[in-house]
Amino acid sequence: MLLLIAVAGPAFAGPFEDAVAKFTTDDFSDTEEAVAAIAASGNPLAYPIISALQDERLMFDADTKKVYIKQADGKAIDAATGAPVDAIPDSASEVRLNNKLRRQVQAALGGLTLLSPTLETRISAARSVFKSHEEQALPAVESALAKETDGTAKAALQQARAAILLFKADASEKEKLDAIAIIRSRGDQEALAMLNDIGADQPPSVAKAAASAISSIQSSLAMWSGVQNAWYGLSLGSVLLLAAIGLAITFGVMGVINMAHGEMVMLGAYATFVVQEVIRTRYPALFDYSLLIAVPLAFLVSGAIGVVIERSIIRFLYGRPLETLLATWGLSLVLQQAVRTVFGPTNREVGNPSWMSGAFELGQITITYNRLWILCFTLAVFAILLAMLRFTSLGLQMRAVTQNRRMAASMGIATSRVDALTFGLGSGIAGIAGVALSQIDNVSPNLGQGYIIDSFMVVVFGGVGNLWGTLVGAFTLGIANKFLEPVAGAVLGKIAILVLIILFIQKRPRGLFALKGRAVEA
Repeated sequence: MLLLIAVAGPAFAGPFEDAVAKFTTDDFSDTEEAVAAIAASGNPLAYPIISALQDERLMFDADTKKVYIKQADGKAIDAATGAPVDAIPDSASEVRLNNKLRRQVQAALGGLTLLSPTLETRISAARSVFKSHEEQALPAVESALAKETDGTAKAALQQARAAILLFKADASEKEKLDAIAIIRSRGDQEALAMLNDIGADQPPSVAKAAASAISSIQSSLAMWSGVQNAWYGLSLGSVLLLAAIGLAITFGVMGVINMAHGEMVMLGAYATFVVQEVIRTRYPALFDYSLLIAVPLAFLVSGAIGVVIERSIIRFLYGRPLETLLATWGLSLVLQQAVRTVFGPTNREVGNPSWMSGAFELGQITITYNRLWILCFTLAVFAILLAMLRFTSLGLQMRAVTQNRRMAASMGIATSRVDALTFGLGSGIAGIAGVALSQIDNVSPNLGQGYIIDSFMVVVFGGVGNLWGTLVGAFTLGIANKFLEPVAGAVLGKIAILVLIILFIQKRPRGLFALKGRAVEA
């Protein structure tokens, strides 16, 4: 009886076991058939087998006609039964793959995970099938589509089914037209590449629909590219505004050309680095709050240093712009060298809190959370500064000194005190800018040098001392720069912006929004 069972065992082997045995022939066509049959079998071992095949962990022994799966822990199992084996025979070889088989394996894995209980896994599997568009995955896609209830996953499955039907040789003309319509609605680069790959041997109606879809997607992508450039421009503009807003105050109220303004930005960035280092070593649970702690600290540090600079250097150079420029330029070199001495010349790591990490897609554009938060933070700082200038006594005194210094002094305003506080306020805002810039740029002694020239351009273009002009100027230059870069390149784009500003200043020497007042207009 035992002999009869042993002899008859292979005769009772099912389709799954027969499919697994095809791996032992070491033939690409047999492997292709085996993958298709195993993927459609519904056997629990299907996913481990195909996953092992993709990871080059599937072995076969041509002598015994056995197939083995090497597991991650170093152990092995029989691919047909799932039973553990002591060791894979030395005569076993790895099941080979070619490019065609790799695409089929990827599609098969996608089909096997289409029914996963995890929503993200189902969506990822559907997108994988869309890219590979292997015909063997169609039954699994249709089965998953019939059971799917989530809208996003269902849309991904419909797109995967459309991609398969588009390249399916025996698909009807109507099926291909419907598939083109679905792929057209997707509207991204992958959809465009897929429609370009369908070949010229299509019915006239299908070819016409594909050409129309390609044209529509290209127009849509061009529009979204413009939107993406506009977003990049707003992002750059927010950085320029944050770096220039403090300079607009000191330059507008005091008329001081402060070449050390970039170093105030740098000090704010290093203040952020110090805060994060303390939190990492002593209070790691507070890391997500590190920027909230760094903002007031950076403002105080940079503002205090700004007051010291004004009291010790700037106050003796009023009315002498060339000497002020040279003194602040020398001061910038001193501050850079001091930072190099304390922190070293190399870049310092400043991490992103979890709420500033990652990105999301809006239509066909990608928006990073750190840039979005910096834009919101910049607008908040701008609004607070406007409110301070309008509704506080210091703001009233600053505006009075800006419009007519002599008249303000004759009315009892201590202009020297206003100058010191104004310089400190501008420097403190530059320190806040350093906190934001530490999230998108390298924290190094040269951090501020990359923004000082652009900051002066923003202030002059918008109108010296006018905050609204600084806002409009920053966003205008940021957007213009991002639209010129793809055409002229980064360097030529900046040169073109500089030339345009020079021509503009020739026509409007006071910038977009000139300050009003008797002393100013005189």
